[in-house]
Amino acid sequence: MSRCVLGVDPGTARMGYAVIRQEGPVLTLLACSVIETPSGLPLAQRLALLYEELLRIIDTFHPTELAVEDLFFNRNVRSAFSVGQARGVALLAAAHRGLAVYDYTPAQVKDAVTGFGRARKMQIQEMVRILLHLDHIPRPDDAADAAALGLCHLNSVAARELLTALGGDGDSPARMR
Repeated sequence: MSRCVLGVDPGTARMGYAVIRQEGPVLTLLACSVIETPSGLPLAQRLALLYEELLRIIDTFHPTELAVEDLFFNRNVRSAFSVGQARGVALLAAAHRGLAVYDYTPAQVKDAVTGFGRARKMQIQEMVRILLHLDHIPRPDDAADAAALGLCHLNSVAARELLTALGGDGDSPARMR
């Protein structure tokens, strides 16, 4: 089974992305970086830059699935709105290129990558390095977070397929949009 997923850690100043291809049990990191937008630009132009760059990434690597962090509100509501706008851009780019979209909570990502839903950032990053057979942890943190989202999705798909093969319904805690 072959699949290619684009993991996105949304943000308007810096959006992390990672493209992971799976061929059977073999995982290959095709790309992992961030899209940065100049802080002096108006928000609409920053969002347009994110959109254009996401389309370029999709057109270059041809993923068929997008794994994105589910929006949650913490203490900083302003930050949550900004992340939500960037997340919307990622969803729009995915829709325009026909990608299936899957949402994952931070706890789901932690659990899928480390086996512990309350893992710390460094533990997650180290597991990303190990699972993708990398010499170093992807930098900056947003890129590593995007890779963790991609790994979470691939693990979740594998679990759903196993459940289906065993006669279950294959329902996943992830929500497909």
